[in-house]
Amino acid sequence: MKRALKNLFIIGYRIWYYLLVMLSILLLFPVLIISILKASWYPLFFRVARIWARIILFGMGFIPKVKRSEEMAKGRSVLYVANHTSMTDIMLMLHVTNNPFVFVGKAELAKIPLFGFFYKRTCILVDRGNARSRHNVFLESQKRLQRGLSVCIFPEGGVPDDELVVLDTFKDGAFRLAIEHQIPIVPMTFHDNKRRFPYSFFKGGPGRMRAVVHKTVATQGLQMEDKRALKDQVRDTIWKELQHPSIP
Repeated sequence: MKRALKNLFIIGYRIWYYLLVMLSILLLFPVLIISILKASWYPLFFRVARIWARIILFGMGFIPKVKRSEEMAKGRSVLYVANHTSMTDIMLMLHVTNNPFVFVGKAELAKIPLFGFFYKRTCILVDRGNARSRHNVFLESQKRLQRGLSVCIFPEGGVPDDELVVLDTFKDGAFRLAIEHQIPIVPMTFHDNKRRFPYSFFKGGPGRMRAVVHKTVATQGLQMEDKRALKDQVRDTIWKELQHPSIP
């Protein structure tokens, strides 16, 4: 009986999440539509997207707790990277970061009703099985960086299918981009997203979501042969934080 009640709660909790995503978009729809009419208005879209993210986080009973190793830079382009464990990673990243950035994300998310409409018009879409699509990411990222925006990439390339994987291997793309454009990397560690809202249907629940913003990693002067060392450095920073949390 207890298990059945728990499963019933989680089913309702999951349904509420998707309703909340859709209802919050509908609530903000007029401003969202206006904000995507011109590329130069993207900072407005970003501010509204942060409101949308917070509606979902707090509406689901998630309480973000953020630790910053240093103040986040304003007015300069950076590359944000974090471990990827949940659909809520997008919302937490928007909550943590006030410097306008563009997500590099999976092309299939554009198929989600309503959400996908804005997703494909504001994010850089990638089909990781398509070489041309991966190349296009660099071209589109360059356009955004030239406009003074930042970029966010989850370097694992997706949420690992095996939930026992704490941190998957990192793909090269993010680090190639950072070196090519000589932009600093801001690593982040998300501790609780997998526990709060995993892809396993009958798991999850409200509670705190800890996020650690690590010190900026400079890329000035690095060459492509430094890509692997840079990737390993960033992954090691996130891995150590996952193993030994610095935030209670």
